[in-house]
Amino acid sequence: MLAATPALAADGDSTRIDWGPYKVGDVRSGYTFAGAQTRAMQDDEFQNPAFLWLERGMDIWETPAGQAGKACTDCHGDAEESMAGVAARYPIYFEDWDKLMNIEQRINWCRENQMQAEPFKWETDEMLGITAFVKHQSKGMPVDVSIEGPAHEFWEKGKAFYETRRGQLDLACTHCHVDNEGNLIRAETLSQGQANGFPTYRLKWQTVGSLHRRFRGCNKNIRAEPYGYGSDEYTNLELYVTWRGNGLPVESPSVRK
Repeated sequence: MLAATPALAADGDSTRIDWGPYKVGDVRSGYTFAGAQTRAMQDDEFQNPAFLWLERGMDIWETPAGQAGKACTDCHGDAEESMAGVAARYPIYFEDWDKLMNIEQRINWCRENQMQAEPFKWETDEMLGITAFVKHQSKGMPVDVSIEGPAHEFWEKGKAFYETRRGQLDLACTHCHVDNEGNLIRAETLSQGQANGFPTYRLKWQTVGSLHRRFRGCNKNIRAEPYGYGSDEYTNLELYVTWRGNGLPVESPSVRK
């Protein structure tokens, strides 16, 4: 379990907070940039609105679908055991595709190839629910994506995306999440842009959203044309952003402003 309440540093300095697992060296989860009420909402499963989607995901896990008449549990059994640690390792290099695969894509691959069922559309309650449910089985485990071997090429592409200026505002991801972390942009505090809490219930959205929805929102904010959900560009970026947070705990589903 993750620590529910941050504490003052051991030396009693009120300006320094012991964020426990939410801070690894200089790497900080978005949790540490959130207000106290938002953190409390995330910490309490009865207050965390994302658990409504997670419960839907639990039902999907156990419900047969498609021409094969299979449920996720028929192949994977108890999710608490079979899915533990899975979210901490994705995205991965998928040899059959010769490119990266993230959790959402893995879910749809299983639906199409193992269950002979229609894939879920991105950002539907079904996709968000099953993704949140799968990722929740790794809650508290440290993110540990690999960029070795064939994955490294795609990490390089994700890094290039992160550092490339784009849009009418001529900004790159790094200008907000590296150069200005902790500063305000309008009424929002800029975080390091870590991925360990997705899918997240965002108060601004009043619903759960994926990491790729957040990417698209950022691109729109800088007046850049967004890429599609599940695009190679965003999946490569997902690997790079997730790698930046290696060591942080999986928080899915988190709550953010």
